[in-house]
Amino acid sequence: MNVVIAPDSFKGSMSSREAAERIRAGLARVFPAWEMMAVPMADGGEGTVEAILAVIGGRRMRGQVKDPLGESIEAEWGYCEKRGLAVIETAAASGLALLKEPDPARASTYGTGQLLKQALDHGVREVVIGLGGSATVDAGTGFFAALGVRFFDCEGREMDPAGGNLGKIDHIDGSELDPRLQKVRITIASDVTHPLLGPEGAIHVFGPQKGIQPEELARFEGGMSRFAEHLVRVTGRDHRWTPGSGAAGGFGFSLLSLLNVEWRSGLEWIADQGRLEERIRQADLVITGEGRMDRQSLYGKVPVGIARIAARHEVPVVAFTGQIQGDLTEAEETGIAVILPITESPISLEDAMRQGPALLESAAFRFAQVWRLGEWQGGEN
Repeated sequence: MNVVIAPDSFKGSMSSREAAERIRAGLARVFPAWEMMAVPMADGGEGTVEAILAVIGGRRMRGQVKDPLGESIEAEWGYCEKRGLAVIETAAASGLALLKEPDPARASTYGTGQLLKQALDHGVREVVIGLGGSATVDAGTGFFAALGVRFFDCEGREMDPAGGNLGKIDHIDGSELDPRLQKVRITIASDVTHPLLGPEGAIHVFGPQKGIQPEELARFEGGMSRFAEHLVRVTGRDHRWTPGSGAAGGFGFSLLSLLNVEWRSGLEWIADQGRLEERIRQADLVITGEGRMDRQSLYGKVPVGIARIAARHEVPVVAFTGQIQGDLTEAEETGIAVILPITESPISLEDAMRQGPALLESAAFRFAQVWRLGEWQGGEN
């Protein structure tokens, strides 16, 4: 029996690598002879660094940077020295999980720019930037400020790069943008396809989860729109309606506008690096999962992306999850044969996250027992 284990992280509980190992351990208690290949996955958000390092090798680097509100923190990025590759998560320095309370007016991507600057100091030739999990709606102005770009209002006063200041920016000085960026290949890893503006854009879709109140949406949208108009005039590039430009609070828009970047699905990029489709083609079963599955999971999250690959080769897919929300009866249409919750009894979210690794291993063990029962019944028939 050949099994590919390719989960996403269970956010707040375990990384994709640990999730894969826990699933493997649970299955091995029943089927120690099964051939199991772990391919930890991510979609550009939290866990991207660990997933990429797991499939291509490398090491974690740590450095002092600013968090979304300017406090000093230590953040990680991935470094594959053989390839001259850096892997940076926006969530590591500019993530919503770093804040006790969201503050969209003040939050900045400055720390993510600092991480890239550290990578450039190591002489990297290639950079992958994952855009998921940000706390910001600053359109990446903080990121570019850390790399030398300056922003001014109509009276010539330099502006702090932050979501609440976008509409006040009247002049952009990119003369001191780090020249090393022109020599580095930059890939954006994101599975967000939303444009910058409008009802499906950065503010209206993602703003509320970053702390924007309903009565503030129009003001933030207006500021984002004015900044975008200015950047279009400066660069001659109009990416306001480009799919993905709304990622990470408009960060995607500024990256597309100011740098020469390649945009890739985070899931597809990591899958390519780990030769996932080749492994799935040779498999008898695929197991995936993530912390929570809801209707949004059916439209591009890791388990569904894995299932679509497996469907091309008619390999069945099982997904584990910590929490199911809403009606997922359409899951089978995506190629997922069954979604299995890992909890055994009523439990608080806090306890479930704390016990997540053990619960996942137990769920994999129970699944293996059921599979063995099916084999016995098949043998009798």
